Amino acid sequence: MGARDPWQPDIARLAALIADPARARMLVALLGGQALTAGELARIADITPQTCSSHLARLRESGLLKMVAQGRHRYYALADARVAALLEHLHDLAGDQVPTDLQLGPKDAQLRRARVCFDHLAGESGVRMFDALMRRRWLRRIGDAIELTPAGESGLSGFGIDVDALRAQRRPLCRSCLDWSMRKPHLAGGLGAALLDHFFDAGWAKRQRGSRIVVFNAEGQRRFDALCDSTRA
Repeated sequence: MGARDPWQPDIARLAALIADPARARMLVALLGGQALTAGELARIADITPQTCSSHLARLRESGLLKMVAQGRHRYYALADARVAALLEHLHDLAGDQVPTDLQLGPKDAQLRRARVCFDHLAGESGVRMFDALMRRRWLRRIGDAIELTPAGESGLSGFGIDVDALRAQRRPLCRSCLDWSMRKPHLAGGLGAALLDHFFDAGWAKRQRGSRIVVFNAEGQRRFDALCDSTRA
């Protein structure tokens, strides 16, 4: 057999890195967008600090993780939204292997309802918001891509979103992300992250401690419903 073409992506190597149970647990723990220390990740993966350091080095070398230094502390996070999307899609595929008679508990129901996917809103609430923005014609599809319309820019600016600042970022403004629990798209990209930040900053919702679950309070749910239920063009 010939040598691997150096210009082709080494999919097998990347898949093997993710497939290790300890590394998979660490990656999933970071899917909520929070940076964690090596000690925290070691406890999550139930491995020794030495083994964890080895795993973290390999994940960083592969481009799946990044390290952020703050004083004497070192924190680890997913490299970017592409890695988060990959993990969410793997959740989608892995879900097909779950027995259909599995009884899901309340925590699973909350994760399905609203959760953080890296830095944007996912779950039933995320899909509902995406569908509403499409109905309003604030978003539109251009082939496989998602584009913010002039009406959407005007509407979201009035909503408190600085669209010009988002366009200045290096990341895409709008991107659809397949939701692993709903099997429909939710909104990612800079705009998806800005909307979730707005919900948190406005006090509409908060993240459940130690979890990816997003919980809306009564006023926040009312305002979110108003955003999502309107079908005005």
